[in-house]
Amino acid sequence: MDKPKFVYVSYINSTPEKVFNALIDPEMTKKYWWNHHNASDWKIGSKWEHRDYDNPSKVDIVGQVIESKPPNKLVVTWARPADEHNIERTSRVTYEIETSSEGVVRLTVTHDELDQQMFEAISSGWPGVVSALKTLLETGSVGAQTTSSSGRKQ
Repeated sequence: MDKPKFVYVSYINSTPEKVFNALIDPEMTKKYWWNHHNASDWKIGSKWEHRDYDNPSKVDIVGQVIESKPPNKLVVTWARPADEHNIERTSRVTYEIETSSEGVVRLTVTHDELDQQMFEAISSGWPGVVSALKTLLETGSVGAQTTSSSGRKQ
């Protein structure tokens, strides 16, 4: 049986460079990803962690950088820390950044190789994250955020 896949597409009035930077810059992710940041040197093979911004010892997601082609593509593995070495519970996130017509950036987030539990958690998380990212890049602020990256109300 194939594992579930989640795909989310957004069009952002920005540049590919700014969108890519927003995915990896801790000051940016803090603003649109519920006070979390993605920590890594972003080199292929490097570890990355999705950490609480104020308490970096609190790590929600871990993975490895599989592909990094700024400003157009970033691919990482994705797992809860307890499942870091369990291939059956490790998924993959691909961020594809393309300039569409009229200079608008198309961001496609594909999260695949999911187990059912992670699929349910991210299905409500990704739309909120990408929407907040779009709002931040287009307006300079995010406004109130009402759900966490796992879909929980805050």
